[in-house]
Amino acid sequence: MSAQPDFRAWMEHVQACTEAALERFLPAPTLVPARLHEAMRYTVLGGGKRVRPLLVHAAGSLFGAADGEDADAVARAACAVEMIHAYSLVHDDMPCMDDDALRRGKPTVHVAYDEATALLVGDALQAQAFEVLAGAAEVAPARLIQMLRLLAEAAGSSGMCGGQAIDLDSVGLSLTLDELERMHQLKTGAMLRVSVLLGALCGKDLAPQEMDALKEYSRAIGLAFQVVDDVLDATEDSATLGKTAGKDAAANKPTYVSILGLEPSKALAEQLRRQAHEALAPFGEQALRLRELADLIVQRKA
Repeated sequence: MSAQPDFRAWMEHVQACTEAALERFLPAPTLVPARLHEAMRYTVLGGGKRVRPLLVHAAGSLFGAADGEDADAVARAACAVEMIHAYSLVHDDMPCMDDDALRRGKPTVHVAYDEATALLVGDALQAQAFEVLAGAAEVAPARLIQMLRLLAEAAGSSGMCGGQAIDLDSVGLSLTLDELERMHQLKTGAMLRVSVLLGALCGKDLAPQEMDALKEYSRAIGLAFQVVDDVLDATEDSATLGKTAGKDAAANKPTYVSILGLEPSKALAEQLRRQAHEALAPFGEQALRLRELADLIVQRKA
């Protein structure tokens, strides 16, 4: 068996492939309505760490779906979760929610265009995500329906949107650690979890124990992602983050740093990284990329 490329090379390859696939799956900017399609591409292309597509590809490789006849399904799943993520950022940044002017180092969509366009960009990207995933013709129909349902649940009121609603309702309140964890398991964790599951399901039907192990891994990295976000928000500047730093503290939002403190939050992130590794033990060395992504999520600087 040939050696796998190093993690950085693999990550850059997946990011480049995801960019090319997004370019292909997004409507051309010349198609009517051209301004909406231009704004969709402005939102999605040329920025972001692509953490969710990386998770799709890593989980796909674990079950042999990253190459060969399943590669198109993996690419579609990766683009679908990235489109949902991008739409959520567009809506989160609008004046009716977080009212932010900077995202991925450039003006947010409602600033670069206008609020009505930003609203429609989010709506259109959500629909586009399901259209793209539904085109994975090589996936068995029953499994594809399962994948579409999982994505809908992760994006809706029992997942990302529900977590955002709780977040908005929690401004100025004192949440317990359990309440904060619940909020972020929905707001951030749900889409990270479904990224892992969709990638795996591109390859095969999952046995219950495989599903449980992947969910436990996803639980750990989902919380770790948010803990690290809170730490970075408190310690880094806007230029480093590519978005407005200190926004949560200024808005009086509960965070891991505000509840636990800075150093305990860093320790929690490391604990969650170890839990993610432990959850992958049944898969052995085949889960290398998922382990490396857990390390990336915890050790990132932006």
